[in-house]
Amino acid sequence: MLKTTFPNLPLILKPTILALFLCLSFLLFLSLQTPLHRRNLPSSAVSGDDNDLHIRPGYSSYDKYIQRQLNKTLNPKLRQIWTTRDWDRKVHVFSQFFQSLKQRHLISNDSKALSIGARVGQEVAALKRVGVTDSIGLDLVAYPPLVVQGDFHAQPFGNETFDFEFSNVFDHALYPWKFVGEIERTLKGGGVCVLHLSLSKRTDKYSANDLLSVKPLVALFKESKLVEVKNVDGFGLDTELLGVVVLVKEKSQRLCGRFIDVASAARTTCGTTQLALSHLPDNDLDPGDERNQENSYIIRGSRDAWNAHASS
Repeated sequence: MLKTTFPNLPLILKPTILALFLCLSFLLFLSLQTPLHRRNLPSSAVSGDDNDLHIRPGYSSYDKYIQRQLNKTLNPKLRQIWTTRDWDRKVHVFSQFFQSLKQRHLISNDSKALSIGARVGQEVAALKRVGVTDSIGLDLVAYPPLVVQGDFHAQPFGNETFDFEFSNVFDHALYPWKFVGEIERTLKGGGVCVLHLSLSKRTDKYSANDLLSVKPLVALFKESKLVEVKNVDGFGLDTELLGVVVLVKEKSQRLCGRFIDVASAARTTCGTTQLALSHLPDNDLDPGDERNQENSYIIRGSRDAWNAHASS
């Protein structure tokens, strides 16, 4: 047994130093039991609360919101960075991520893919690099040939166009329910949606919402099944904490413009393939959304979307 001695010290200091030594030893023991990196999102980020999605105030009109987003998108210094020193690094990192999705059969070379909020198309270039050649990006400002112009609140694409949709700009959505609704409208049945999320109040100054847990986001997906929620270290993309959410749009049948579940499909006479979790009654539909004759999600334009919301 080791014997601890304190030579040449006043008797009154010996108990104090011994207590300090024991405290430091205990703290060192605790630090060795604590992992340096979390493998899973904190339970609060997964379970969360329905109020964990907050829309930032301050926009007097939809045009004001769009202009605010354009201030970032058209910033010449940022665009210079995105197309030069950031380009190779981010294309490489995104390529690794998309390749991992291919290995899990969530995307393939035959997939038709969309990157939402693609800026200058780094994610699109990454998709093409790993073999998903039929890929395109969407942003407020076009960057040919990788990115076309459009508003993610009202995607300029037809119903069930894409097999795969990716985005890391959910925090920029002023109307998160329309952002999600447009993903589900343009995603094919069985298609995959992957979102990278910053789960904090420290998103950038151009963000239009703050998401504190994934629960309210997942609740917005009415026609899709949650596959996975996990965290990553930011991929080296200048983000402190990213939550990765993977969803698959489920397949069902549609009876004369109304959604029904697959079990009821045998009783239909006009069953066009469509995606839904289950029957969606009219009172579950957002009254601010305009619809065509087949009750598909249609948003006729950004300004109309603002007016519909403001009048509701």
